Amino acid sequence: MRLFSCYKAVRTTHFERHKPERATGISGGVGGGFPAVRKASDQMKKGFYTIMAAQFFSSLADNALLIAAIALLKDLHAPNWMTPLLKLFFVLSYVVLAAFVGAFADSRPKGRVMFVTNSIKVVGCITMLVGAHPLLAYGIVGFGAAAYSPAKYGILTELLPPDRLVAANGWIEGTTVGSIILGTVMGGALISPHIASHLLTLHIPRISTPAEAAMLVIMLMYVVAAVFNLRIPDTGARYPKQEHRPIKLITDFADCFLTLWRDKLGQISLAVTTLFWGAGATLQFIVLKWAEVSLGMTLSQAAILQAVIAVGVAAGAVLAAARVPLKRSLSVLPVGIAMGLAVMLMAFYTRHLFPAHWGVYFGRMHFPGYLLIAYLFLMIVGGLSGFFVVPMNALLQHRGHVLLSAGHSIAVQNFNENLSVLIMLCLYAVLVWLDMPIQFVIVMFGSFVCLMMYFVMRRHQANQRAFDSVALIGEARH
Repeated sequence: MRLFSCYKAVRTTHFERHKPERATGISGGVGGGFPAVRKASDQMKKGFYTIMAAQFFSSLADNALLIAAIALLKDLHAPNWMTPLLKLFFVLSYVVLAAFVGAFADSRPKGRVMFVTNSIKVVGCITMLVGAHPLLAYGIVGFGAAAYSPAKYGILTELLPPDRLVAANGWIEGTTVGSIILGTVMGGALISPHIASHLLTLHIPRISTPAEAAMLVIMLMYVVAAVFNLRIPDTGARYPKQEHRPIKLITDFADCFLTLWRDKLGQISLAVTTLFWGAGATLQFIVLKWAEVSLGMTLSQAAILQAVIAVGVAAGAVLAAARVPLKRSLSVLPVGIAMGLAVMLMAFYTRHLFPAHWGVYFGRMHFPGYLLIAYLFLMIVGGLSGFFVVPMNALLQHRGHVLLSAGHSIAVQNFNENLSVLIMLCLYAVLVWLDMPIQFVIVMFGSFVCLMMYFVMRRHQANQRAFDSVALIGEARH
């Protein structure tokens, strides 16, 4: 087999000296009788929790920033089709820089990489505050996020053994989803007149609208994340000196790209996560529009629905982490079809299906019945999503770590997933520009997810008939 330069993995590096540390897992359940190993286990657990904290605050700010940026577009009276382009500008860097960010993440300790790239997000917020167009400023934040991601996920494969990756991904996804919940709620709350009026009374220079006041608070969240970035310990992983020539980086990335897609397990997990992230990014905007048209909600209120979906994703992620070992990760593929079918039901749900007075009362508070059912339904959609994407993400990280290096494998994953986001958001923007009914868009979206998952399952079945690729799960690095 040809040895691509992208996975000239660390054969004689600090990995060899840290094997006892890696063997302990998250709980440190092995080797408790040896003080040195126990100390390494404690350090690893501390490092994992610090990574979770850094990810939580960075993701919290990312999700609040999206709501604030949408509010800024509304202040500018931008056309409706420009709203999904926010996400497009955000993920553009993931695709354009894919060949370079993996090498950057592997060139130095990943905690340091996360600090530098998180600082770029702060620059994006400042750019937005000084009057740059929200699309441009949000694109700068996306630049930082694109370089942040390979370090954020790559450090897990350096810190943990393969049999802990599903559990670790469950915790990371649960933390991320928690930040999505709080971030979207925080973004909606910060732009609401009640809270924004208090922030504006501080009379801070250049802060004159609720969206700008929200931006200031969001910048503080990025600063908190940066503090945690500096606390992430060095895992001791060292890779060969990284290439700096652009053409060589691109050819190396192309080799990594082909390696992962040719792998029987890599291609299935990569196809699923690529579909999931493209669909998930589009669903964010579909839910906002659906809430406006079918439920009569404002942007601030609709932001809560994204948080509700995130609650379901968190529950599904935790359930998958507890019930689905890496060896059985491919058993969750049918859940993807179930998620697509569930999304299609949204097209037929409106607030007019129930009497206006029907609902639940807590003292003077009234929760409309149609809204409670919508919450429950969106939690189910989120739960299905979380349950099937966490095992797929863990499997992809495992195969990437076996075949490539940590940073390069995550960079390939990001390229595919965010190319999917770009394509699906462009298609959604075109449908909005054509003024297609949201119900039609939802049915098309759900049908596409079901069809793609069906093709992925057929491909996996064909792979299994040719060779038992599942037996490769858990093998050591090449």
